[in-house]
Amino acid sequence: MDGQGTAPRPERDRRLDDVASLIEQGKISAARGLLMLGGPPAEGVRPAAATPAGSQRELEAALQELDALIGLGKVKRLVHGIKAFIEIQRLRRQERLAAEPLVLHMVFKGNPGTGKTTVARILGRIFKEMGVLQKGHLCEVERADLVGEYIGHTAQKTRDQIKRALGGILFIDEAYSLARGGEKDFGKEAIDTLVKAMEDNKDDLVVILAGYLREMDYFLRTNPGLKSRFPIHIEFPDFNLEELLKIAETMLEKREYVASPEAIESLAAHLRARVERGEENAGNARLVRNLIERAIRLHAVRLTTRQPVPTDPFTRKELMLIVRDDITAAIAEDEGTGA
Repeated sequence: MDGQGTAPRPERDRRLDDVASLIEQGKISAARGLLMLGGPPAEGVRPAAATPAGSQRELEAALQELDALIGLGKVKRLVHGIKAFIEIQRLRRQERLAAEPLVLHMVFKGNPGTGKTTVARILGRIFKEMGVLQKGHLCEVERADLVGEYIGHTAQKTRDQIKRALGGILFIDEAYSLARGGEKDFGKEAIDTLVKAMEDNKDDLVVILAGYLREMDYFLRTNPGLKSRFPIHIEFPDFNLEELLKIAETMLEKREYVASPEAIESLAAHLRARVERGEENAGNARLVRNLIERAIRLHAVRLTTRQPVPTDPFTRKELMLIVRDDITAAIAEDEGTGA
C-alpha cells in the first residue's frame, strides 16, 4: 500500500498507458504500439486496442471515395479485402490468437491513367484511420528521384525519399526502370537501399511499386527476392468506352458544366476510333481529362469571341453548356499537338 491506501499499479498497466499515450499523440502507429507491448497481457488486462488515428467517419469517407470511382470493380474488392484483413488481425491480437503480420507492400500493374495513383492516395487515408500508418500521406517518386549519378549518391537520394515517406506510402512510378541498366546500373543500389528500409521501418512504411503490366512482371521475375517482399498485386485494367464517357460526364459535373448530346456523341466517336486503331493507352482517363479541360477552355474562347458581340450578359445555360464545336476543337488541338 502507498500513502493513499492504494496498491501500486502493475507494470503492465503502466506500459499500456504509456503506449496508448504515444499512439494518441501520433508519435507511434498502433501497429508499432502492439509490437512494443509484445507477449500476452497480464491476467484480466486487455491489450490496448489499435484504435484508428482518426474518426470512423473519416475512414468511411475514404471508403466512399473509393467506391465512387468509376469502374475498377476488382480493385475496389481487393482494397475492401485488405481493410477487412487488417481489422480481423487486430481483433485476433486482442483475443490473444495467432495473427498474420501486416505486410502491406504492393505492386500496382496497369497503363497510365487507370487510377493507380488515386487508389494509392485513398489507401494512405484508410491505413491512417485504421492506425496502420501515422500520417497516411503519399510520396510519389520515380527513377530520377532515387538514382544518383555517382557511387554513393543513389543510396543517399533513396534514403531521403524514404524519410519523406515515413508514416505514409512511398509510391514508385515506373519502378521497372530501376533495373533497366543491369547489374552495374545505380538502380540496383536504389533497390537494395529500399529493401533494407522496408525491413527497418516495417511498422510505419508501405511501399507501392507501379508500372505497365508486362514491364512489372518482367522486373519482378528478374528479382525474386524483391517479389517475395510485395505480397499484394493489383492489376488496373483500361477503362472501356462507357466508363470513359462516364468519367467525362463526372468531370464536367464537378466543374458545373454539362455536355450536349451531340458533344457526347463526338467524344464517343473519337474515343471509339482510338480503340479501333489499337492506340496505346486508348482506355486512359488522363486522355479524357485533357480533352475535357481543353473543351472548357475553348468553350470560354467561343463565348468571348462570338460575333456579333452580345450586348446582354451570358445566360446560365450558355456559361454551362459544352457543345459539339467545343469537343471537336479540343480533339483537333489534341491531335495537332500530339498530346
